[in-house]
Amino acid sequence: MTSTASKRQPSRWPALLDAAAVFFAERGYHATTMRDIAHVVNVTPGAVYFHVATKHALLVAVYQEGVDRIIRNFDEAMAEEHDPVKRFRCAIRAHLESILDESAYARVIIRVLPEDVPEATEELKRQRERYEERFRALIDGLHLPQSRNPKLMRLLLIGALNWTPVWYRGSVGGLDPVVNEMVASFGIQPTRRTSKK
Repeated sequence: MTSTASKRQPSRWPALLDAAAVFFAERGYHATTMRDIAHVVNVTPGAVYFHVATKHALLVAVYQEGVDRIIRNFDEAMAEEHDPVKRFRCAIRAHLESILDESAYARVIIRVLPEDVPEATEELKRQRERYEERFRALIDGLHLPQSRNPKLMRLLLIGALNWTPVWYRGSVGGLDPVVNEMVASFGIQPTRRTSKK
C-alpha cells in the first residue's frame, strides 16, 4: 500500500495505536517490530511509517494516550471533592482503577520505563511528569508535618500503586481494603473539623 493509497483509507491511527499498546505491554518495546503491528492492523509496514516516523515515536504516542487516560480518570474522580484527605483517597482509587482495568496503555507505562528507550527517554519522562505533577500537588495539599518528605512519599506511593497489578487478584475484598491500607501506611489521618462555637 502506497502513501497515497494510505491517505485514501479511513484513518488507521486509532487501530495502530491500540495494536502498538498491546504489543508493547505484552512483549516489551524491544521485542516488538513495526511489522508485527502492521500485520495485526492489516496494513504494510510502510503504511505505519506514514503515520509515525519511528518506533520510538510510536511508543511516545502510546505513552501520551495512556497518560491522558489516567489523568482523565484522576481528574473526574476528584472533580467534586475538596477535602485534602478524601482527595488523596480518591486519587489512589482512581490510579488503581486505571492500571487494573486491563488497559494495554496503562500496562505500557508500567512496563516500559523511560530509561529502557534512550532515544525517547526525555519525552517519556515528560509524559510521566504530567501525571506525577498531580500527585505532587495533591500531597502538598495535605500540609504534612515538616518532618515528612513529600517527594519521597510521592515516589513510594506511585511505586506501590504501580506494583499492584503484580499481586492484586480481587480476592482481597475489592479496592476499598487496598485504598485503606495505603492511606494508613502513609499515616494520613481524616481531616478534623473544628466545631463552631
